[in-house]
Amino acid sequence: MDAAQQEATTRARELQRNWYGEPLGALFRKLIDDLGLNQARLAAVLGLSAPMLSQLMSGQRAKIGNPAVVQRVQLLQELAAQVADGSVSAAEATERMDEIRKSQGGSVLSNTTHTTGSSGAPTVKRVVREIQSLLRSVAAAGDIIDAADTLAPSHPELAEFLRVYGAGRTSDAVAHYQSHQN
Repeated sequence: MDAAQQEATTRARELQRNWYGEPLGALFRKLIDDLGLNQARLAAVLGLSAPMLSQLMSGQRAKIGNPAVVQRVQLLQELAAQVADGSVSAAEATERMDEIRKSQGGSVLSNTTHTTGSSGAPTVKRVVREIQSLLRSVAAAGDIIDAADTLAPSHPELAEFLRVYGAGRTSDAVAHYQSHQN
């Protein structure tokens, strides 16, 4: 790999970190390990071609262009957490992955059975991720920050919202939300 390709890959991974919280290669490898998948099966569940998944993982491509695929990634992350904590068996996980694969995505903010906690209400983390997914499906993190800077003088609350939820990490946005609930 020459210097220009290396620089482009580094930039793509940094963009992925800004948009998705971590480089997609790391995120997808966790899903593969946690759910016992291979790359071809993960690509099929997400609705991506195997070459596209490979390009995203290697940093040859930075962004998932389809919001429905981003939503499937989020659903798989939730499923992996449930498998890890023992609340979902391997057989149930296989069934759920088939449901996720068949899902059309619909509204990024849809409230499906996968979005709720034990109380039936959407979890804070899930809502934050849905807001982030929606914002990031229409603009890159840098563009969101630019918009926040433009809005700051006249709409400081909206600017803060865009910075935290549109360009920040999920964990920081959840902490921000929780600090404003007290």
